[in-house]
Amino acid sequence: MRDDSFHLLKKLVEAPSPSGYEGPVIRIYREYVEQKADFFSIDVMGNASAIISGEQPGPRVMITGHCDEIGFMTQFIDEQGFIYFSAIGSIDHQLIPGRKVTIHTRQGPIAGVVGKKPVHLMEEDEKRKVPALSDLFIDIGARNKKETTEKIMIGDAITLDVNLERLLNNSICSKALDNKVGAFILAEVLRLVKERKKDLCGELICVATVQEEIGIRGARVSAYQHKPDVGIAVDVGFATDHPNVDKKRVGEFSLGKGPIITRGANINPLVFDGLLQIAQEKKIPYQIEGAPQTTGTEAGVMQLSRNGVAAGLVSVPCRYMHTPTEMVSLDDLETTIDLLGHFILEQSSDFSFIPI
Repeated sequence: MRDDSFHLLKKLVEAPSPSGYEGPVIRIYREYVEQKADFFSIDVMGNASAIISGEQPGPRVMITGHCDEIGFMTQFIDEQGFIYFSAIGSIDHQLIPGRKVTIHTRQGPIAGVVGKKPVHLMEEDEKRKVPALSDLFIDIGARNKKETTEKIMIGDAITLDVNLERLLNNSICSKALDNKVGAFILAEVLRLVKERKKDLCGELICVATVQEEIGIRGARVSAYQHKPDVGIAVDVGFATDHPNVDKKRVGEFSLGKGPIITRGANINPLVFDGLLQIAQEKKIPYQIEGAPQTTGTEAGVMQLSRNGVAAGLVSVPCRYMHTPTEMVSLDDLETTIDLLGHFILEQSSDFSFIPI
């Protein structure tokens, strides 16, 4: 991977962006793509759209990657200055106690820890119990409520304090790979298409969307606004190449074996066939997922926008999703970029995605 590309990925992943607080990561995305696009805009929700127009007619292809992450919000401060919080998105409570966090305030970031009774002081039944989120609290070292409220406001966003790390076999781990890798892939696809703009028919619309983790909200607005012919969601998917996962129920997906291309009712069959054909012709490794119902991704809301959109879903295999140590392969990021870039550049003016 190019050094500049890896630097962008690291900045995106480490920027705080819980749903509703995506400003820091949108600013990074904008700085990278704005000068490469023919048109760039940010809507009232915060979705960031970068558009490249080809010289020949063709389909309007919109690819989306949500840039929000799961996190927390300050909810209550007690008399001793301890902070109680609620979840933004779906979070596994048992992974939170004892973690370092950052509270993002109007005065700047404040470090804290999620407090926990020492194991030495626990009764046996306490050791086996997963604490309710409402029982957990954050300690910033304040002596009392006054000291805390001088720095912290109710509604401040909170993120886990975990940086991106490189591991063996070209893999990385961090919080928020779901789905900063999607926004990263969009930015790199835009860069590659820009370099071959003379081959582009129609339009490419790359939208870093917001508020996916709390109801797939940003993509719904963006699909309505841009009226795409094709809408491809770029997200992470469940890797099942680790212990305690039932492959018979989920499917078989591995890190380093290429992007996951989804097929099923949520997916336009001609979009799936086009992605599959590109992967086979260009010898891009790929994996196939069967989705008998809606996918629970941005492909679901794009498909149903206005009078219908030809939807697709391309996912990066990810281990340990919605934990502080999500893991993906850099090789899979690059092959996903390659797949999408070729798919977009091989569209033509005589396109049709009517499946019959």
